[in-house]
Order: sequence, then C-alpha cells, then structure tokens
Amino acid sequence: MDEQIASVLEHAFPDREADAVHPSGPSWNEKNRTVKIDFADGWATYLKMATDGDGSRIVRERAALAYVGEQRTVSVPTVLVSDSEWEVPYLATVPVSGQNLIHLWSNASVSERQKVARQVGESLASVHSLRFENHGHIVGGDGDGIELETGPWTDVLIDTIGDMRTVASSDRFGHYFDDVVSAVETNRELLDDASAALLHGDLAQPNCFDTGGGIGFLDWEIAHVGDPVRDIHRTQELQFGSLRADAPEEIVSAFNDGYREQAGGFPPGFETRRPVYDAVRFLNHTGVFDKWAEFLDEPREELARWMDTEMQRRLAEIS
Repeated sequence: MDEQIASVLEHAFPDREADAVHPSGPSWNEKNRTVKIDFADGWATYLKMATDGDGSRIVRERAALAYVGEQRTVSVPTVLVSDSEWEVPYLATVPVSGQNLIHLWSNASVSERQKVARQVGESLASVHSLRFENHGHIVGGDGDGIELETGPWTDVLIDTIGDMRTVASSDRFGHYFDDVVSAVETNRELLDDASAALLHGDLAQPNCFDTGGGIGFLDWEIAHVGDPVRDIHRTQELQFGSLRADAPEEIVSAFNDGYREQAGGFPPGFETRRPVYDAVRFLNHTGVFDKWAEFLDEPREELARWMDTEMQRRLAEIS
C-alpha cells in the first residue's frame, strides 16, 4: 500500500478496509498501474489507475466493458466503480472467474493449445461482429451504445500510432514512427475502404481468460472502431508468436479456423492490408527497444541491428 493506492481506495471504497495489495503482473506501459486489492471482508477487486492523470483511457475502457458486457459477445469483467475525473482516474472491476490464458498456455499440450487458439479466434470474431457506420475513437458510451469521435480509418490509425509513440520508452528507433505514418498515408485509399468493427487492440495472452466455455477478454483501454484485419493480425502475433519467431503454423491455423467459422470468413482485403499492419505492429517492439535489450540475453547492438533490418523489411513490403 502506498499513498496513491490509499487515496484511490479511500475515494472508491470509503467503507471498506483493504487487507492486502498484490501486483497484477508485468507491464511496460508506465502510464497505467493495476493492482489486485483484497478487502478485510473477503471482497476483492482489480484496480486500474491512470498514473499520468489522463482519464480518457478509463472512459474508453468503461464504455467498452459496458457495451460488450450488455451485448454478451464475449465475457468481460464487471465494473464495480469508476471515476475518470478523480485526481488519479481509476476503474475497479470484479475479478473474473477462470484461468488467465498465459498460465493455461504454459502447461498445455499442442492439441490443447490448438483448442484454445480456436476459441480465441471465435471470441475475437464475436467482438468484430459489433459493426459501426464509421471508424473512430471511443469517447464514451454504455451498454446501449458506443460514442465515437469519428474519422477516416487512416486518420484513426495514425492517431493510434501517435499513442504508441507517447508510451515508447526508447527513442533509438523513433524515426520509424514517422516512416510508418508516411506508409500509412500512402495507402489511404486502400485502408479507408475497410469495415468498421469494434477492435480490442491488445489481445496478448495476459488479457484473455478461460471461462470454461470459451475465452473472455480483459483490458479494453485501447479499444477503438477500425479495420478488423488489424486486430486479427495483431492478435496472431501477440498470442502465438515471439519477438524473433513466427507462431507455429498449426496454432495459427486453429485460430484462423475459429475466426472464420464464427465470422463466415476473413474480412475482405485481409491479405492486401496486412503488410501495413505488419509495420505498424513492429513499432510496439522498436518503441521499447531498451526494455527488450534488458529482457533478452543477447548483445544490445546485435538486437538493434536485427530490429533495424526487420523494420526495413516490413516497410519495403508495403506497396
């Protein structure tokens, strides 16, 4: 317990006494902080705090959780209390029942992983079934609907790249943000033709949980309305691949089968737009080069040369 957590708990749960505070897991996003709180009366909550004071992410996640929860597309956490205008904006949710995917995956056989991958594909397709007339950023909403600040998909995508830049911890490859934005602009006609679907935006394994009958999704703070191809591609890499290696073919195939069966196929333009998202996705790696260099057991400059070559390759593949 520290002053920040104590102040938020006093505001959110003035009649409850906290018994223990637990870290929720590793994160490279320094603008947020999430902890699990055990209360003395046996209750518990996950408490997310916007440490930079920006409540827009809390508004976005609260709206997405309410809407998806009401539409019952996939299982999501239930919000207990939230205040996006408090000095430390926060969102408190009920702990979900079910095992986190990162733990489930580590002990699973290949066939078990295929089953889980298929379920992830099914759940993602269910989210993407929530369609909109326009692309845009989520600025509010509830169970009845999402409020959007609308714009062409290219502009929305460029805005999300700008958000990625603000959370980057290294400027070693900062110039690539400009290069990727330029490539996105060049493909405006191709991108703006995309469907407008609700996107989760960050389906890494820690943001998924097994409900016993499917896969539910956590952490909706960067949700937006955009091209489902971006979400599919990002999920394939986040869930099943690694920094240096592609995901096993049998696992990706299971994910793809689950998605296609639920959605009736991949979105039109999947292959033509995918190279753009390859480059956009890699900014998540170059932007935290310093953290990768600390995490991996390899020479720093060797990693830098590989990242440089890999981003150049991805940019060259964009027509």
